[in-house]
Amino acid sequence: LKPLAQGVVGASATFALSLCLKMGVKGLKKKVVVKGKKQTLKFTIDCQQPADDNILETKDLEKFLNARIKVEGKTGNLGDKVAISRDKQKIHVNAEAPFSKRYLKYLSKKYLKAQQLRDFLRVVAPNKTSYELRYFNINEDNDEE
Repeated sequence: LKPLAQGVVGASATFALSLCLKMGVKGLKKKVVVKGKKQTLKFTIDCQQPADDNILETKDLEKFLNARIKVEGKTGNLGDKVAISRDKQKIHVNAEAPFSKRYLKYLSKKYLKAQQLRDFLRVVAPNKTSYELRYFNINEDNDEE
C-alpha cells in the first residue's frame, strides 16, 4: 500500500509541475521591446515682435540654444538627436523623442534673463508645438484706478 500511495503523490506532483510549466508562472513574462522608427519632435520659437523692433537677435538666441541644450546630460552633445535651424525670425528645433517643449521655454527665459529682457518679454505658447516671444501688456487694467 505504501508504494502505491507514494506513486499517487508522485504522480500528482509531476502533474502539477507540468501544469505550471505549460501555463507559466504569473509575473515572469519576458518583456519584448519593439524597436520602430524614432519619433521626431518639431518645435518653433517665434521671435517676430522683438526682432522687428531690433531688441533681440535671433541668431544670438540660436547660438545660445546650440551651446546650452543638453543631450544625455551633456551640453555640446547635439549630434544627430537635436537639430536647430533659423528661418528669418523663427527658430526651429527638431529633436528625437525624449525632449520636452518646456525645456525650450526654460532656456528661452534663461536667454532673456541674460540679455536683461526678461522684464519686457515673456514666452507664450500659442499652440502645441511652438512658443512666441511677446511683450508684457502694461496698459491692461488702467480703468480701475
